[in-house]
Amino acid sequence: MAVDDVVPARWVKVLDQTRCIGCHACSTACKSENEVPLGVNRTYVKSVDVGAFPQVRRAFQVTRCNQCTDAPCVAACPTGAMYKRDDGIVDFDKSICIGCKACMAACPYDAIFINPEDHSAEKCNMCAHRLDVGLEPACVSVCPTEAILVGDLNDPTSKVATLINRKPVTVRRPEKETGPGVFYLGAHQATLDPLAARRPDGGLYAWATQGDMSDPQLVPAGSAGHNTSSAAALVSYDVPHRAPWGWEVSAYTWTKSLGAGMMLVAVALAVLGKLGWQDATARWVAPLGAVFFLSVTGVLLIADLKHPMRFYLIFTRHQWRSWLVRGSFVLGGYGAIVGLYFLAAAFDLHTAQVVTGVIAIPLAVATACYTAFLFAQAKARDLWQSPLLLPHLAVQAVLAGAAGLLPFAMLWSGSHVTRDLQVTLAVAAVAHLLLVVGEITLPHVTAHAHRASKEMTQGRFARAFWVGFVGVAIAVAAPWIGLAGVAGALVGLAAYEHAFVQAGQSVPLA
Repeated sequence: MAVDDVVPARWVKVLDQTRCIGCHACSTACKSENEVPLGVNRTYVKSVDVGAFPQVRRAFQVTRCNQCTDAPCVAACPTGAMYKRDDGIVDFDKSICIGCKACMAACPYDAIFINPEDHSAEKCNMCAHRLDVGLEPACVSVCPTEAILVGDLNDPTSKVATLINRKPVTVRRPEKETGPGVFYLGAHQATLDPLAARRPDGGLYAWATQGDMSDPQLVPAGSAGHNTSSAAALVSYDVPHRAPWGWEVSAYTWTKSLGAGMMLVAVALAVLGKLGWQDATARWVAPLGAVFFLSVTGVLLIADLKHPMRFYLIFTRHQWRSWLVRGSFVLGGYGAIVGLYFLAAAFDLHTAQVVTGVIAIPLAVATACYTAFLFAQAKARDLWQSPLLLPHLAVQAVLAGAAGLLPFAMLWSGSHVTRDLQVTLAVAAVAHLLLVVGEITLPHVTAHAHRASKEMTQGRFARAFWVGFVGVAIAVAAPWIGLAGVAGALVGLAAYEHAFVQAGQSVPLA
């Protein structure tokens, strides 16, 4: 065989759950080998009690990164800090991690965490440093029952290839089509499916609690109230998980809607002849409002990074498949055009103002809507995969933009401009409410999306959701109630965004 014909290695793992005794030796060895701090884990052993007394047994699942063939974390990482090696191992480079947590949102297996000591993303990498020198991963070397096997799937003589090709192995969440490189032999479905087992009442597990159950960022294991397994199943041990994106991301979607919407609405009305280009609303309020809210958006995005001083790597070391990168360039391009529009207006360059205004329209739409693709790249979060999200973001921009312009138009523009903005606000409010109703009433294709929607409308985020719904409903009456409609629209939209973003992260993945 020629050298060029040599098939490269494809490192995979087989976890034989028929042999696992739940001793946690693999977890301990992993922490020791990789210096993993307390409170986070590259690997751990989840356990579920299956059956009803006295016919009950404990099933185990060794939980870790799945070394995907088509790794969502690699596609989502804006700087290439998460990358795939030629041998199939998904590895990471902490020196260029900006701590954006996009990889965590993308991972369907909840396998990535932020190291609390160095603030960078981390996960199981199969102890690549050991494999490179001919040693087994730490977890393999300490397992007392040989329940963990690592080998080359492309070598038909390897033990892992033999098992995978001849035994009925399974993978976690095959519907995500990531091509996992971790295969389970003899694992109970109640451990593989994050929603199959019931969550213990009060969050009390075998040896501890997962944390404060009232914490909105906590994502407790299992399913509340009942399980989806054909057998009675109760989670008996899991580790704490937290939602990666907090209030900063919820707020960023709101400020971005204002930044995009104020220019979009003002310029659209000017193009349609409803608003003069020299009117204060189009000349000053729209560009200054857009610049202000774009600046707040940038501050929020940078503040959410665990390495905020590395934000420049998004532009200097960008990985183009990431929608965080694409969105950043869209924001930059839109901000530049708005700046040119403002200069043209300031120096009475009417033609330049009109040209830059027209160019700003598609960029404003792109600024409003790219988050739909960013959220869709978060393959772990089924609620965010809604096909209604893209048009909904455009409607939210119009809603926010009309609400942001209206108070200033009432001061400095004519009654006809005020009336047009009030009607625009009311129509956008109706469209928003219809889309919200569609999102929560149309059948959800996955149990994950259904649970997230229920958490949004009836669970921990229900108060914010219904405040949002009522607030925007008030804005429908904007032509008659004026500024009260503005307040309802802006408060309602902020509350809805928070409920939507947080509920999408509220369903357990592991």
